[in-house]
Amino acid sequence: MKLKKIITILLTALVVTSANAQKQNVKKIWNDVEKQLSILYKESLSNRMKQEVFPRTLHNDSLKLVSSGDWTSGFWPGILWMTYEYTGKQEWKTKAEEFTALMSREPKNRSSHDVGFKVYNSYGQAYRLTGEETYKKQIVEAAATLASRFNATTGCIRSWDFNKWQYPVIIDNMMNLELLFAATRLTNDSSYYKIAVSHANTTLKNHFRPDYSSWHVVDYDTITGNVISKSTHQGYADESAWARGQAWALYGYTMCYRETKDIRYLEQAEHVASFLLNHPALPNDMIPYWDFNLPDFKTASRDASAAAIIAAALYELKNYSHQKKKYKKAANKILANLTKSYRATPGTHKGFILLHSTGHKPANGEVDVPIIYADYYYLEALLRQQKK
Repeated sequence: MKLKKIITILLTALVVTSANAQKQNVKKIWNDVEKQLSILYKESLSNRMKQEVFPRTLHNDSLKLVSSGDWTSGFWPGILWMTYEYTGKQEWKTKAEEFTALMSREPKNRSSHDVGFKVYNSYGQAYRLTGEETYKKQIVEAAATLASRFNATTGCIRSWDFNKWQYPVIIDNMMNLELLFAATRLTNDSSYYKIAVSHANTTLKNHFRPDYSSWHVVDYDTITGNVISKSTHQGYADESAWARGQAWALYGYTMCYRETKDIRYLEQAEHVASFLLNHPALPNDMIPYWDFNLPDFKTASRDASAAAIIAAALYELKNYSHQKKKYKKAANKILANLTKSYRATPGTHKGFILLHSTGHKPANGEVDVPIIYADYYYLEALLRQQKK
């Protein structure tokens, strides 16, 4: 047998062996996920009190449940839907349907811009996987609710209705635009699309610094549309780069490019990715500290949720960018390290999957704990990793 043929056979065998090993590893990860989620499901049922039914985090090792009005409520049904997507098991679909039904008040809830997080991560996943008309109606109704918070003078959707700001817009709000894009696809009503584009363009103009890091909050004057102030409410300082905020920016503009094919959005996502991946404060395992500009990182908490969001975003961004190999490699490393070092041991932590997330460090809220949205984007990253 010629040497060239022998080498070809050996290389083929190596590739097949590697692929099979990867499949087995993914299967084991999902087996662990199912074990954890089965625990979290039971814990949620046994600890529910009236409206508090959706798992959010652990507080002093006790499960914290929230109502459907909480901005994180939609992540739990979304997690159940994604688990059904991977496993194909009816039991996960049934659980997903159960908790999605408990979100029924949120499509009409005009008190929060996070109707996108709440509805598209629950009803949106449900409609994607089932095509049921009921879920479609809830998505469209929620989009109308979100659109009601748009102000043409500012060009943005209002975020919070509290505190000192006149018309605050946070970088997180980029994530809610996916709901509007979906509504236009489902109804052929372009008004939703136009609002989403206006918000994305205004945010592109006002939220970013020269190094492509993002402020958290931009406050607008509703009479002139001018910027009043820029701050970073959940970060270390106004001028610092709050880790999860940068993750929202990366994910948001990647998604906006998918929906519009506007090259400016792709370029912005690439710029944000460059900021994140090349930042000197990014640890070797690529799981960021809660802020990129801390004066001392020795005792600083990590944010696994930011890492999971970044990984999920990079898996999509690689499909559009000429830097595909770079983004895929980075996403694979983040996901591998989350899996290896940031997962809860099966059977522990009330069923949460990822540990070491940071919610709101300046307020000492949810620091170094499991948080439900970290698990959501971790599972989304796992699913995206398997897709070509």
